Amino acid sequence: MNAHTPVAAPTLAPELPDASLAFRAAMRKLAGAVSVLTVGTGDERTGLTATSVTSLSVEPPTLLIAVNRGSSSFAPLLKERTFAINVLRPHHQPIADQFAGKGGLKGPERYQGGDWTRLTTGAPVLADALAAFDCELEDAIERHSHVIVIGRVVASRITESAQPLLYWAGGYRGLAD
Repeated sequence: MNAHTPVAAPTLAPELPDASLAFRAAMRKLAGAVSVLTVGTGDERTGLTATSVTSLSVEPPTLLIAVNRGSSSFAPLLKERTFAINVLRPHHQPIADQFAGKGGLKGPERYQGGDWTRLTTGAPVLADALAAFDCELEDAIERHSHVIVIGRVVASRITESAQPLLYWAGGYRGLAD
């Protein structure tokens, strides 16, 4: 393509009538890394799947995640005040589904099929996660149906030369080379 080659205009979908439905449809176009928030120990372990994780600050290392107040993991998160964010790889799709509640799994049942370890706080960390962030709860800010959870990262680790599991348009994806 050169500077004189015309570019076709994208086809726009019709505007949706309900603002919430339109917002949901638009957000499905935003690709995101799939992460699992893990919290608790032993029979008190639980967690959730999320694509709403982002870096907040490098100094001090801090991240944020939006958690639905209705989530079964919300109360344990406030109680424990430590958690881990595990960024998933393509072969972790079953774990993403389990932590999303598919198959009716709850609490410690969601940890099946994963190799779990711990870093500094004791929160469960997926041993072969693309990246793992071990966090202390710094703040929880309630907004609408969700809580913005701010975590101070006390330890992190990565898996070199690995690809992320992505979520886009209602389904899991990988990176295309």
